[in-house]
Amino acid sequence: MSLSPLAYADSLRIGTIDFVSPDEIKVLLEIEAPDGVALNTGTPRPFPRINGYVLIPSDEGHLVAQVEWITIERSQYPKRRGMQDFGLVDLPYPLRKMSLNPLGCLFYDGGEASGKEKYRFRRGVESYPTVGDSVLLPTQNQLRAIVESGDNRHVMIGTSPLAANAEVSIDPDRLFGRHLAVLGNTGSGKSCSVAGLIRWSMNAAKKARGDGSDPNARFIVLDPNGEYANTFQDMSKVRVFAVEPGEGIEQLQVPLWFWNSAEWSAFAQASGKTQRPILRRALREVRATGGSLADTVEDKEITLRRRMSALFIQLQAASRNGLEKTEETKFGFRLKAYLDDINAMKTEFGKYAEQIVAVTSALESAIDSTIKEYPPGNHYFRAFTENHIAAIRDAIEVLVNELGGVVYQEGPDENCPLPFNSTSFADQIDLVAQQENATQFVDFLVMRIRTMLSDSDIRSVMGDDNQISLDAWLRDYIGDSGASNGSVSVIDLSLVPAEVVHIITAVIARMTLEAQQRYRKLNHGKTLPTVLVMEEAHTFIKRYKDDAENQNSATICCQVFEKIAREGRKFGLGLVLSSQRPSELSPTVLSQCNSFLMHRVSNDRDQDLVHKLVPDNLRGLLRDLPSLPSRHAILLGWASELPVLVQMSALPEHHRPKSDDPDFWAVWSGKNSSGEKVERKVNWKVIADDWQKVDTSDQGQDSENNNG
Repeated sequence: MSLSPLAYADSLRIGTIDFVSPDEIKVLLEIEAPDGVALNTGTPRPFPRINGYVLIPSDEGHLVAQVEWITIERSQYPKRRGMQDFGLVDLPYPLRKMSLNPLGCLFYDGGEASGKEKYRFRRGVESYPTVGDSVLLPTQNQLRAIVESGDNRHVMIGTSPLAANAEVSIDPDRLFGRHLAVLGNTGSGKSCSVAGLIRWSMNAAKKARGDGSDPNARFIVLDPNGEYANTFQDMSKVRVFAVEPGEGIEQLQVPLWFWNSAEWSAFAQASGKTQRPILRRALREVRATGGSLADTVEDKEITLRRRMSALFIQLQAASRNGLEKTEETKFGFRLKAYLDDINAMKTEFGKYAEQIVAVTSALESAIDSTIKEYPPGNHYFRAFTENHIAAIRDAIEVLVNELGGVVYQEGPDENCPLPFNSTSFADQIDLVAQQENATQFVDFLVMRIRTMLSDSDIRSVMGDDNQISLDAWLRDYIGDSGASNGSVSVIDLSLVPAEVVHIITAVIARMTLEAQQRYRKLNHGKTLPTVLVMEEAHTFIKRYKDDAENQNSATICCQVFEKIAREGRKFGLGLVLSSQRPSELSPTVLSQCNSFLMHRVSNDRDQDLVHKLVPDNLRGLLRDLPSLPSRHAILLGWASELPVLVQMSALPEHHRPKSDDPDFWAVWSGKNSSGEKVERKVNWKVIADDWQKVDTSDQGQDSENNNG
């Protein structure tokens, strides 16, 4: 016999409200309420259960609340309906209580889906219940509606064990558009979750296109541990870049002319007072002239014209401001540096030999008549006269007019990505230092640059050997029009030298952001949705002291990601962070993440930080974090209507990032859990040769001995 609607609703009643506050509701459970398994909701379901859901009838529908804790109190009598006779013996009686966190409201949607009532969940509470109101168990249909609610839930990422295994799907615009942090200990499933989010999103988008074509998507995975090199190989046209190219892996290239002045200053450890201004001026000038990349006669003439124009403008300024205000020694060394520079290149300009000789003669005359030496070996300059300046200026004007006229603009900004050669940049710093009579202050700076750039690994990534154009780099690393060359770029940073890995990461992230900014500017406000994934984020987005005078490369890297976190959404650039140490992450970046996927977190400092990221009334849910099994996570924030425990969908082994724990026992015992034989031979000679860049092409097949 079927129950009437009122009788069925009464059968779902489990208790009454005993206490109400904005962030907590306490409930007295009925004696008849299930004490292990609920059978009256359609299918057997565990109850009561921590973090499970219950309903409280309201004017608008049902208030949805989450169980925070359950306890037993000893009472002198059973405070329950139907138990009016207290008896003659006054004995303690066990009462079950539980505490609830109010989450939102469940509304009846007025229709039916697949023959079932249709509900809609909305976050937020408009009116609270009162003491004495009933508390109900949700039905199977209501439970699924709570977890599966929301619009544009296109990508399924797993199921919810607390909600009858209801599907947990996400809206990609919410998940990626406002930044996501995937946090958890090593081995908790972070990398698989990140790989899964990319793969499931691409599969859903491909299915939605209907014609089987690849989605017009862009994911850039910055991979410090080399885990993702083979993760997406079954997907079409995945681009993988690494320091050491191989089959299916291209040479990682981040040319040094991409770097801006802040990145160069951090790389060279330039001091703020003297070295940094010289470095910035040298960078501006070498970008203007193209460095030694100016190989044609026309390019070299442009270089000469720019340098002579710069000197001509300086001489005009000196005359206009009054020579008595000019620091004569500094000005003299600047003229001497220009003289040395012109003498070094004059043999390349035979057609202008007469005009160049006139310039050098005027410079030599002015320098010889004003330079003095006292004490021996220490040179200085006396004041220059107007005749000295006029003679040099007139000679330069004749030469520049022959070259096409004075170039009055200063040229490109020092941060504009125009090609130049690393050697010419070091030389340009020397030249500028000579002009400013500051050679002694930049000797170590230039030496650091030359030494670092002589490293073969550094040179292979950002040197001049394999030049790539800016547009080709953007196509390869971000993705071509319509994602015709693939939707995923994996950038393997595992072998990038430690001295430059932060700078390389910062440059890639900054170039991606600036490319998105320029795309929006040229396309009338439209954006090109792109997702930047940063693995091991605590290494590259580490909190720093912002009062330091000279910022190192790690600080520069963190500042780039802080800018992306603050501004990226406006330009269509989403950020996904994966970290096992959230307490070390930049507070600025974390505060800009609107969605969190929390795996197991055991460290107390990390737990404290995670608790601060969520509202007070949701912190009870996060008490589960230390005990979450692998593949389980708590999804909360903008991407989820309510915090939900998710069992992430399983990835086949060949789709998982290579982040498994080392198999000590299998190697020790010689067989794995399936009984298969396990061998790990090693030939250290082959490894040493590879390490030392020894050519082993004539040494046979020794490398086979390294296969396990």
